[in-house]
Amino acid sequence: KKIIYAILNVKIFNFYYFGEFVMKKVAVFFSNGFEEVESITVVDYLRRADITVDMVSTTGNIICKGAHDIDIKMDILLEDISEYDGYIIPGGTNNAISMRKNKKLLEIIKKANDDKKLVAAICAGPTVLNEAGILKGVNITSYPSVFKEDGYEFNYVDKNVVVDGNIITSRGPALTIFWSLEIIEYLCSKDKRKEIEKQILAHML
Repeated sequence: KKIIYAILNVKIFNFYYFGEFVMKKVAVFFSNGFEEVESITVVDYLRRADITVDMVSTTGNIICKGAHDIDIKMDILLEDISEYDGYIIPGGTNNAISMRKNKKLLEIIKKANDDKKLVAAICAGPTVLNEAGILKGVNITSYPSVFKEDGYEFNYVDKNVVVDGNIITSRGPALTIFWSLEIIEYLCSKDKRKEIEKQILAHML
C-alpha cells in the first residue's frame, strides 16, 4: 500500500508541477465605458477553457458600468492584483481613455511585456498598449478608426486578429470570438482551442 501511495503522490506531483496540468491565470481589466461584448466574451470563453480569470476594476469601485449601461461587479480592484500569465485589455472608447491615464495600470502592462507574459487587447484597447510603450516594432491591429494619424512605431496590419510574440490584438466586438480563441491557444494548446470551438459551435460560422 505504501508503494501504491508513493506512486500516486509522484503522479499527482508531476500532474500539477511538471506541465501535465498547469492552471493558467489572467487578469481582464475594466473601467467605465468598457465594451460589453468584448469584455464578457473573453472572460466567459477563457473560463470555459479552465483558465482562472480575475475581472479587475481600474476605477477604485467594485462595480464598472459598460458602454451600453450594463453594470458588472468585478472580482477585485487594481491594487489587489497578483501575478498572472496574461493581461487583457478589452475595448470601449471611454474604457481606453481612462486606462491610458492610469499610470499604475500602464506600469503593470509594461512589466508584463518585459517579462514576456501574454498581453492582449482589442478594439480601442491597443491604444493602452501603445501608451504603455510596448508596441515599438510590433505587428498589431485595432478598431479601424482608432489610430488615425501616421508616425506610430508599430506596424499596423489590416487583419482580424494579429499575433506577434506575446502580444495578441484584434479589431472589435464581432471578432471577439476569434481573439479569445487565439488567447486560449496561446495559454493552453490547439487541442483546448478546438475543444472550446466545438463547445461554442464556432465551426458553424
